[in-house]
Amino acid sequence: MKKLIIYLLGASFVGAGELIGGKVPLATPDSGASRGENPLASSQMLQNILQYKDGYGEQFLHFQTEWFKPLFMYIGIGVLVVFLLHYLIIGPKRFSHERRQFYIFSLFMRVIHWIAAIGFVLIVPTGFMMVFGDALGGGTLVRNARYLHSIGTVLFAISLVPMFLAWFIPMLPTLDDIKWLFIAGGYLSKKKREIPAGKFNAGQKMWFWLAMLGGLVMIATGALMYFQTVDVNQLLQYIGITAEKDQIEYLRLSAIVHNFLGMVIAALFITHLYMSIFAIKGALDSMISGKKSEDELKHLHSSYYRKLIKKENKSSL
Repeated sequence: MKKLIIYLLGASFVGAGELIGGKVPLATPDSGASRGENPLASSQMLQNILQYKDGYGEQFLHFQTEWFKPLFMYIGIGVLVVFLLHYLIIGPKRFSHERRQFYIFSLFMRVIHWIAAIGFVLIVPTGFMMVFGDALGGGTLVRNARYLHSIGTVLFAISLVPMFLAWFIPMLPTLDDIKWLFIAGGYLSKKKREIPAGKFNAGQKMWFWLAMLGGLVMIATGALMYFQTVDVNQLLQYIGITAEKDQIEYLRLSAIVHNFLGMVIAALFITHLYMSIFAIKGALDSMISGKKSEDELKHLHSSYYRKLIKKENKSSL
């Protein structure tokens, strides 16, 4: 297990970032990209994966030629259209920042959060750029996107462990999360009302767990595709799993998982970004000052607000 952790961390810093976010080149040997239009499509990795049709070969070829590119396009455009309609029809929620402020996030956690945020800001857009590299011109544009993608992955890897350890407990599910989901967090109504939620609501928790656990999977699958000489069967034995598959099968499966998971992460990241910047006016300030207004806490995190007031009253006795 120790060797596996060392491998994953090392891989994330050395080169796994070059394949995170759906970067597997969307081309086949006869697609023009293999003739040099997209420098990534002629990589040895893709040639190896497409070399044989047995095992996962047919599935990968089908996803690669028929599914990946359209799905990334539908997700990118669809999510943006949904949030544009939400902004125009429902509009953002506004809360008073003139009342007292509660100190919620420490300087350390704000720094860690911003490192992760910058990482995702680099990872997700450049991931889309690499998926649609040919349409965007390929060549230099795609190569530069790859380097930014790698930097973003390193930033995310740096933030992953401290963020997980600091927020693991408050991110655990509660009964409030079920109530929150039933009313969609109150975001489908123009009215301001108290929403049952702790320090983090159900939407934030979903994004947290997807980013943490999904991020690890993205690093692992990306590392496997990047370091093709790694003996996966031997690696699995370190954690007590016995499996005897051909190396090419692991590459194919990694590419499939990597792309589909990348779509989900991209969709949730855009959602998180919209909620933080547009859906709640001033919400981003809490990750700058560390403080949230009493009005915002009372309405969007009512359970947590009541706990703060109760704790405050006890300390004043």
